[in-house]
Amino acid sequence: MEDNKPWALFSEVGEQGYVEEVTDIMKQHFNLICLKDFLQNPQLHGPKIKVMFVWAACPDSSVLSLLPSLMVVANGGVGIDHLDVPYINSLGVKVTNTPGVVSDATADIAMALLLASARKVVQGHQVVTDPKITHAALDLMGFEVTGSTLGIIGMGDIGSKIARRARGFDMKILYHNRNRRSVEDEQAVGASYCENMDDLLRESDFVMLAVNLTPETTRLISHRELSLMKPTATLVNISRGLVVDQDALVKALQSGTILAAALDVTHPEPLPRDHPLLSLPNVVITPHVGTSTLKTTRKMVQLMVDNTVAAVNGKSIPTEVKPK
Repeated sequence: MEDNKPWALFSEVGEQGYVEEVTDIMKQHFNLICLKDFLQNPQLHGPKIKVMFVWAACPDSSVLSLLPSLMVVANGGVGIDHLDVPYINSLGVKVTNTPGVVSDATADIAMALLLASARKVVQGHQVVTDPKITHAALDLMGFEVTGSTLGIIGMGDIGSKIARRARGFDMKILYHNRNRRSVEDEQAVGASYCENMDDLLRESDFVMLAVNLTPETTRLISHRELSLMKPTATLVNISRGLVVDQDALVKALQSGTILAAALDVTHPEPLPRDHPLLSLPNVVITPHVGTSTLKTTRKMVQLMVDNTVAAVNGKSIPTEVKPK
């Protein structure tokens, strides 16, 4: 019977929450209540809720205080920088995320941004759709991707997937990571290790950021780092907006310190409508859509459900975020 299912709190279905096509995965195992309905009468459902599904939002401490039976917070995505994991754990609540299943889609958007920026895809589209243009554009000179040098900062699963895709373009691949990967891992993707990130910045035609947001990586790329890059180089960021000092990036793009930027992430999201990044012709920005395919979204939600079912039943959790 449905009443025997545990209760789970989730954000909503729609623009700011889950797409309708994936809620069936959660409904198989849980009675669902969205945050808006819950807050209308928190005393009614609060004591019954054991699971919180987090999607592009941070659970407020005031909401957590209304959930005395909560056992697990399941985050959709790999990054958990928006979650106060120590605080949540202090409540006796476990935290999970969804590594692995997001890697292919995120690597795809990384290459899409790199190619769109290098070959001026957005500008080309604007030319052909401009009613005032009456002739073919012959001056949209892009940057050659094939045979160029790609520097990847952060060679985890996503970084490795990006490197595999870059090999198809005969790119020379450099990488910088906290820890050097094994020789086998390097050979599998054709990547060479740069112990010093500065060397990677100096040599790369494209610098790809694929790191987690931590205190150490916050504003990892700022004025000094951008000044080391080639004036013909492009910065691609698919990690988190705060990894880049955006004021420094604006200045670098305006002054010609670097050629271009392609970003799937900013801070904040979305940017204020008058932010200078939005008006620069050498910038391509997408609205944090790295994992936004239906196939990947279903994989993410399935892993979230697998994690929460395990937590509720007292079993080993597939991808628990362990306290550090």
